[in-house]
Amino acid sequence: MKRYVIGNWKSLMLGEEARRWFGEFARLYRPIPGLEVIIAPSFICLQPLSQLIPALDLEQVKLAAQDISPFPLGAYTGAVAADMIKDMVDYVIIGHSERRRYFRETSQDTGNKLSETVDAGLTPIVCIDSPYTMSQLTALNDVDTPEMILAYGPVEANSVRVPEQPAKVAEAAAFIARIHPNRPVVYGGALNPGNVGHYALLPGLSGVFVGEASLDPASFVTICEQVGNG
Repeated sequence: MKRYVIGNWKSLMLGEEARRWFGEFARLYRPIPGLEVIIAPSFICLQPLSQLIPALDLEQVKLAAQDISPFPLGAYTGAVAADMIKDMVDYVIIGHSERRRYFRETSQDTGNKLSETVDAGLTPIVCIDSPYTMSQLTALNDVDTPEMILAYGPVEANSVRVPEQPAKVAEAAAFIARIHPNRPVVYGGALNPGNVGHYALLPGLSGVFVGEASLDPASFVTICEQVGNG
């Protein structure tokens, strides 16, 4: 089964910083069979980075959008529709806990964004939060897409920056697999090169979702190596 390392840059990294990051990453990175590396920069970086990745000959490295509009192309001021970026990215992050918390996004918003993502031919990375796992999984029951990654992350791990215990993560992954079998599940929450090894090979997990540690290319390469070679 394919494994994933997803790096979420959040609202950080300007254009020149992003180019320098990729230059250093390209110097250190070596593709690992079966491992796909996904980077989610800000919207303003998507176009230049989508051109830079092939120029640097970075194999098995893809881009993701951190969010998407719940609406199609049209008169929606300030919105970025999925069709606008479908030639720049392969993935879209949907329903991140920070979107739910700070922007008051609902399960209906998530469902609409999921539909727009799938209709554009992109693969959704749907964030599943503890303690709302069951309700968020139920909202996905009517989704018809051959590919979807489920990113599990307890809210507490992100807020206090302490990862959930590996045994609990494995338990959550098993629960998610019972509701949505045959979907890859990744874990995110306070991961770094020092602790990712405890999660890289947990039963039921197909990879990791990394926040702050993805901002340093050397740290991120180390995480990729641990997940890919673990």
